[in-house]
Amino acid sequence: MSTNDTLSLFVRVVSRREEAEGIASFELADPHERALPAFSAGAHIDVRINDEIIRQYSLCGHSEKNDRYRIAVLREVESRGGSAGMHDSIHEGDLLQISAPKNHFPLEPARRVVLFAGGIGITPLLCMAEHLANTDTEFELHYCARSRARMAFLDDIAASPFADRLSTYCDDNPEAGTLDVAASVGAPEPDTHVYVCGPAGFIDHVLTTCKDAGWPTEQLHTEYFSGVQVDSADNDSFEVKLASSGATFTIPADKTVHQVLAENGIEIMVSCEEGVCGTCLTRVLEGEPDHRDLYLEEHERAANDQFTPCCSRAKSKCLVLDL
Repeated sequence: MSTNDTLSLFVRVVSRREEAEGIASFELADPHERALPAFSAGAHIDVRINDEIIRQYSLCGHSEKNDRYRIAVLREVESRGGSAGMHDSIHEGDLLQISAPKNHFPLEPARRVVLFAGGIGITPLLCMAEHLANTDTEFELHYCARSRARMAFLDDIAASPFADRLSTYCDDNPEAGTLDVAASVGAPEPDTHVYVCGPAGFIDHVLTTCKDAGWPTEQLHTEYFSGVQVDSADNDSFEVKLASSGATFTIPADKTVHQVLAENGIEIMVSCEEGVCGTCLTRVLEGEPDHRDLYLEEHERAANDQFTPCCSRAKSKCLVLDL
């Protein structure tokens, strides 16, 4: 199955707005003014930017309104074509092909919720804050960025019912205070959940601080926007075997499982190609994967019964895949 099978919707860009330095938002609607598929806070959509590039963007609009989707895109300095394509090539009036909403970052039932946003990581958390405010859940939103000029949606939050739940921290204004993760979350409580989204370093800081304070992993939730940089110098070749046919393929050090299988006419649904979105998750029947994704939880990795063929490799000489 190819990624085309997931991109089942066409939407029109009805507005585009510069939200902050380097961040543009896009409002998407059905070309025939029909309702769009419902989504829940934390959801994202796949967006086809051009014939070669599909990227995932969190939905940051109100989850109880289904006439529009809103996404926001940060122009990455080292863009692989996704963010640059959105900023340079997508304009009001354009048609985009997208997937139905998917949610790998859902809100869990809780008495209290603590949200940590780093930069563009505000996008899914903004939707969460809207939902939590509408359900009268106790929560707070901590928003960090390099500068105030790079903070999107501040005006929206200021005009929202949860404006008083927001605390902002900017590197260019240290007098206003710095984020103290430990003080913000407090002592572990069974009915409190923590959500964090943003750059990998920011996420790791929040999670490490919480874990050091005794917070259980199941109460900590995160979503990465890009994969980690992996040193491929020590990559070894290995084999994958397809359980359905018995066909075996060698995966060289400089190619991924997905690339080799695609070259041999075996399509796996992929999207981010960085191990972030989980689209390509494939069941492993035998062998030990070398997990290089940011999608699976620690206990899921330990089970070794699934992996992401877009980036992960093998510790064993062979992986038998449920394909």
